[in-house]
Amino acid sequence: MNLTIDQGNTFTKIAVFEQDNCIKEFSISDSDIKGKLNEIFSTYKIENTILSSVIHTSPETIDLLTSKSKNFIQLNEHTPLPIKNLYKTPATLGKDRIAVAVGANYLKPSTNVLVIDAGTTITYEFINANGEYLGGNISPGMKMRFNSLHTFTKKLPLIEQTENLANADRWFDLLGNDTKSAILSGVINGIIFEMDGYIDTLKEKYADINVFLTGGDTFFFENTLKNRTFAHKNLLSVGLNRILNYNA
Repeated sequence: MNLTIDQGNTFTKIAVFEQDNCIKEFSISDSDIKGKLNEIFSTYKIENTILSSVIHTSPETIDLLTSKSKNFIQLNEHTPLPIKNLYKTPATLGKDRIAVAVGANYLKPSTNVLVIDAGTTITYEFINANGEYLGGNISPGMKMRFNSLHTFTKKLPLIEQTENLANADRWFDLLGNDTKSAILSGVINGIIFEMDGYIDTLKEKYADINVFLTGGDTFFFENTLKNRTFAHKNLLSVGLNRILNYNA
């Protein structure tokens, strides 16, 4: 069995794979990681483990994974990949970004693929039909946009995530009719226009693009874009598992 670990800015996501099938997923805080890993290794016959992290990983966690796994990979710019990475500065490329690119290429091989990962930030990753990762973009995520409007102005209120859900019917008005609806519609519709804009522009240059939508805020956008997308909540884990199998 394979174990994939993604240490993100907000949560650590862990998945157990039987070959290519994800059989169990966990989402935990970073403070719970050692206890959860010991539990997983006691429950499942894990042989191969891969760690992707955009934050600092404690030496104790690395030692645990090294000792418990037959094969352990800490994803970095030197890890062999099943796609060709054409990014000019691979050392600065987020591990989560290259992992979702690998996952999308694995699910839709020999096609042009755009991955939109809507989380703390919104990232755009493009892989062409030759399996070449050409790069992508980074944009502020939804929560970051709400926070910045409040932080960098004197009077605009902070819109919380729960309020986003409560006011879902007000997102799609083109013009808000009070301050809160103006912020809601401005941020949400701004992201929708941004996503559709990237898709439309890439379609002008590349034929038959498959678009994957992933990340924690996926459900806000999967049914609102005018372009057809494939929503895949654990695309990053699929990519990590593919990298692990490619190496192991």
